[in-house]
Amino acid sequence: MNNIIIERSFLNFAKTVCCFLLALNFQYLTAQHTKPIISGKTLNQEGAALSNVSIQIIGTTLGTSSTDNGTFNLVAPAGKITLSASYMGYQTIVKTIKTTTANKVYNVDFKFTKESENLDEILIEAHLDKEKIPTVSRSATKSAITIMNTPAPVVVVAGYLLDQQANSTIQESIRNISGVTQAGNNYNIGDNLLIRGLESSYAYDGMYGGGSLGNTFNPVRSQTNIDKIEVLKGPSTGLYGMGAAGGIINLIEKKPLDYEQYIIETRLGQWGHYKAMVDLSGPLTSKLSYRVVSASESEDGYRNISSERFENYGALKYKTNKHDIIISSAYIEDAIQIDATGNPVRLITTSLLGDPENGGYDWENLVNDTAMDDDGNYYGVQLTDDQRKILANSLETTDGYEPFDIGDATLVSPLATPNKGKEFRVKLRHEWRPTETFSATNQILYRNYNSDYVRQTGALNYSYYQNNGVIHEGTRSPLIIDDVIYPFAARRQEYRIVQAQEKMFQYFGDFQSIWGKTNVFHGEHLLSVNYENRNIDYSQYSTWDADDSRATTPVPYILDIRNPNWGSGSIWDYDPILRSQYEKTVQGYGIGFQEVFYYKNITARAGGSYLGTKQDYQNLYDDGQLVDFNDSGFAYNLGLNYRAMDQLSLYGNYSVGRTVYSVTESLDGDDRPDSESKSIDFGLRFKTKDNNLLASLVFFQTARTNLQYANDEYEDDPNSNNYNVSVDRYFYDQENRTKGIELDVNYALTNFLSFNANATFQDPKTLEGEEVTEEQTKGVPKTYARFWSQYKYLVGKSENPLSFNFGVSYESERSINGYSLVDAHVDSYVIFDGALAYEIDKKWNVRLNIDNIFDTRYYVKAMYAGALPGETRNFQLSVRYKL
Repeated sequence: MNNIIIERSFLNFAKTVCCFLLALNFQYLTAQHTKPIISGKTLNQEGAALSNVSIQIIGTTLGTSSTDNGTFNLVAPAGKITLSASYMGYQTIVKTIKTTTANKVYNVDFKFTKESENLDEILIEAHLDKEKIPTVSRSATKSAITIMNTPAPVVVVAGYLLDQQANSTIQESIRNISGVTQAGNNYNIGDNLLIRGLESSYAYDGMYGGGSLGNTFNPVRSQTNIDKIEVLKGPSTGLYGMGAAGGIINLIEKKPLDYEQYIIETRLGQWGHYKAMVDLSGPLTSKLSYRVVSASESEDGYRNISSERFENYGALKYKTNKHDIIISSAYIEDAIQIDATGNPVRLITTSLLGDPENGGYDWENLVNDTAMDDDGNYYGVQLTDDQRKILANSLETTDGYEPFDIGDATLVSPLATPNKGKEFRVKLRHEWRPTETFSATNQILYRNYNSDYVRQTGALNYSYYQNNGVIHEGTRSPLIIDDVIYPFAARRQEYRIVQAQEKMFQYFGDFQSIWGKTNVFHGEHLLSVNYENRNIDYSQYSTWDADDSRATTPVPYILDIRNPNWGSGSIWDYDPILRSQYEKTVQGYGIGFQEVFYYKNITARAGGSYLGTKQDYQNLYDDGQLVDFNDSGFAYNLGLNYRAMDQLSLYGNYSVGRTVYSVTESLDGDDRPDSESKSIDFGLRFKTKDNNLLASLVFFQTARTNLQYANDEYEDDPNSNNYNVSVDRYFYDQENRTKGIELDVNYALTNFLSFNANATFQDPKTLEGEEVTEEQTKGVPKTYARFWSQYKYLVGKSENPLSFNFGVSYESERSINGYSLVDAHVDSYVIFDGALAYEIDKKWNVRLNIDNIFDTRYYVKAMYAGALPGETRNFQLSVRYKL
């Protein structure tokens, strides 16, 4: 109780601090400025823009960096000042000017020439392409604010990291981002990623990118057409429509280039892995350019978890002085096998037994239940002494506590089929800039996604399990056939045949106006309007083993999970029955306004939006009645960033968003409380003058509130001794809350050495009312850290670079909470990865990636009653030709 009070006091205190800082900022805003402004461009000797150039006023802490288009603005003191502009590989430029007039803009351009009379090391570095640390993100505010000035927690993953790691999917790329990890307690369908222990949303360039956690319409997202990844943590406050509480993973796609670039790449690896990819781009006219990306990839997979993918992307860009028009499309076919069990935990109610290290699992302790009904029959299955001895001999001391290692075997049946997905999307983006201070960006998206698969659920190994107070209750007991006990059997198995389709239309309009552009006090108005419509068709058939009376032609029991036996033929040979069929429509709309203020070293943001959803649900399988549901409300954000010096900034952020829950959770007609997402962040960022280092440290608390959960006292079975319908069936005060610290570091020390490092220390909890019901949210680690580095060495007279990469990933213990498991967990792990690459004349690149160098046995995610094994040591060879 005291912890709850302390945490709420902390939250209220944080709100007060944010409001105070914002009020203080407004006092600054009302002050009359008297400082001149220096504005200009940074260019190379050919006249092309140079970004990330460091401009400093010598003798002061004042400074800035040039943007992606090579422009900069800097508030300066009045009088004689000396400017220093520096960029790696170019000569530093020093200029002295005299500023005398307040409110005047002084234009100063810097044109750089390459170093020619410097140390040999600098000359050698000029032969190398230097990794460019991302310094700008549009995801947090939808404007090109540098990360150092952004009053929100955002992380950007550069494309060069994705290439170095040879990542195929977003699940492989999260190693570069703090706060993002695999979710627990799911069926391993698609990308199941969490941000700060809470659900995440997915987007492509800010537009809908498919379903979220546990959603049937949730694909495995490829990295083939991804240029970089931007992650905005916490509620997006209407910037991206209906969103999840954890934040948004924004995948920035490759765009048409105004110069010719042709890339051909092939990859070969273990388990029959291959990939072939082409990436072609260039100008068609002076105003029109194109890009085409196509790839085919296939793999038999570790433990025979196969995957296939064929993808095509195309884009056209038309650009004039005032208009940018991009039309893009994507067509993806994939087939990803679903392993919904992994290595199972043998179901043991450990609280009934003693320490397994001290004889707790001896056969004498595996007693039968003695409770009887009125007719003198035992409630629980009675095992003979011989059967109890066989069961005891099968148990290991880790059973009930850790997943049972079935080696390279898998519990994926031949009757199951991969998740066959087909995705088509087409997007139109039009950016209009009628003046220097106003822009209008309109985006329209159409997306059609089909999913078809057969997957398993259940298949549980009941060893010594208590249910409803009864040991070995009915089918929740060891399998016995003809008096023979099968201690490693899996039962209560169900096959689900799912066919689903989602069609959606989405519109986003962002209208931005810049005011006071040449003043010290200036800012941006942003008006955002969005609408989306999703139409969903879903059907599910099921069949079972003999434990379920609905099975007319039951599938066989799995007699031994170590060497599973399977049924033959097709799943349709087992007479599945229709269990669910519905149509659903979800409409979302929103209008929001955001104001960004700039004053000297301060950036402030205040945003608010009104969001609404309407859901229609019709169960075609049951009564066919149409059920509708409406929800609407406000969301807002307050943020303040203080640039103490060019190299250091401090920020605070408080945001409240709205999350959408399923319409089926409201079929009882209750007017349930709104589900909100809340986040508060205090962070600091540090960079070097030459922009070779960018580091971020964030203290956060993020939560999703007013969640539904069942009332244990409610029982609607008239035959039950606990029959009680006089109480509420559900409560709506559950909260998932995570507090913690995040660290991200990107460092390109020289042209030779660079690294990315991140770490997360968090405390994910689940609360019901005033009580903490889970000290660690299902499957979420409390600590995880990753590191990836690159070192280049020049070889031979041609000085072609040989690159060495080394990476480490650590994840702490995770809990397994399904099926009343209390003590089950997944152990922590540390794995090491590496790569070796050789580049020839900047055209050819040959790369060998080695994952899990020391062949560590580990689990990549916790499941409902098991864990998914990570891949053993494996190799991947990539050959790329770039022209």
